[in-house]
Amino acid sequence: MKDFKLRYNSAFDGLRGVAILLVLLSHAHVPMFEGAFFGVDLFFVLSGFLITSLLLMEHGSEGRIGFWRFCRRRFLRLMPALALFLGAYCLFAPLLWPGLEDIYSDALVSLLYLADYGIAFFDSPDTLLHMWSLSVEEHFYLLWPPLLMLLLRYSRPGQLWRPIALLWVLSWLWRMYWVHAGQQFYEVFFRFDTRASGLFAGALLAALMAERPDFTAALKSRMHHAMWLPLAVPLLMAMQWDNQDAMLWGITVVECAAIVVLVAVSGGSGLVHDMLSAPWLVRLGRLSYGIYLWHYPVVRYLRAEFSWPVVVVLGLAISMALSALSFHTLERWALRLRDSADRRANRPLQAQPV
Repeated sequence: MKDFKLRYNSAFDGLRGVAILLVLLSHAHVPMFEGAFFGVDLFFVLSGFLITSLLLMEHGSEGRIGFWRFCRRRFLRLMPALALFLGAYCLFAPLLWPGLEDIYSDALVSLLYLADYGIAFFDSPDTLLHMWSLSVEEHFYLLWPPLLMLLLRYSRPGQLWRPIALLWVLSWLWRMYWVHAGQQFYEVFFRFDTRASGLFAGALLAALMAERPDFTAALKSRMHHAMWLPLAVPLLMAMQWDNQDAMLWGITVVECAAIVVLVAVSGGSGLVHDMLSAPWLVRLGRLSYGIYLWHYPVVRYLRAEFSWPVVVVLGLAISMALSALSFHTLERWALRLRDSADRRANRPLQAQPV
């Protein structure tokens, strides 16, 4: 694993761009795109893959995983944009929705990354409904580095992928259990423990790419057969909200399709790589975190006034503008602060932004 390197790949940013477009289409209530909420699962798989790859690279070069360094880097990457967004929300939400209650408590729940369980069991936050996925990822960031360190310590050399594959299967079974136990759709959809499978799917791919067990060569030689799987994803876009089939098998199809796409573009060339590396899509992907933060209240306000085509165009334009403003001011400053600490410690900077 010492030779494992993760270089910048523009297609990863392009995949982020696809994911944020799907999420926005879903929230804009575009006909035949109600099921575009699966875009979040693309984010989960990609995040699990990138985070695990970076942690494995650190372990390979230093023999350890610096948990507090990891937390500091995640904090400086995510919190400034989130704090700016929530501050703006607290300022402008009373003007946009005069009758809206719980504005400040919703912002606090979001700031503390408790929105996933808050929405599932307490219907809070409401206008900040999209904060659930950021909470899911934050829980993963807190739990995964120490758990991965334990797996590295007690796994046989070259077999880390085995316990991670088991975690993926167990997380899938855990979601199946709650669906069959009769829990409501939203109670399963929003929670970290029932949505962790995508993050583990990405982590499994990272481990396989780092360790390269013998069977991976045979699988990669047959990738042209697996490329049919991503073509099934558009068929899921018409799946309605509250359809338990999304929990039973829809999410799994999207996770497997995301793995196939990541493998297809990992070499840095090919048709899929070139498609996802379109400059406009890469640009969208680089701003995707900010767009995700801003788009939901923007789209929610617009869809009460306009038809869906106007909501999509205006919602994307406004969200991109706000995201770019945040990125090129506050976020850039925080990223320079983050990277300067690594330079002082003579640590290599991350090639692939996460």
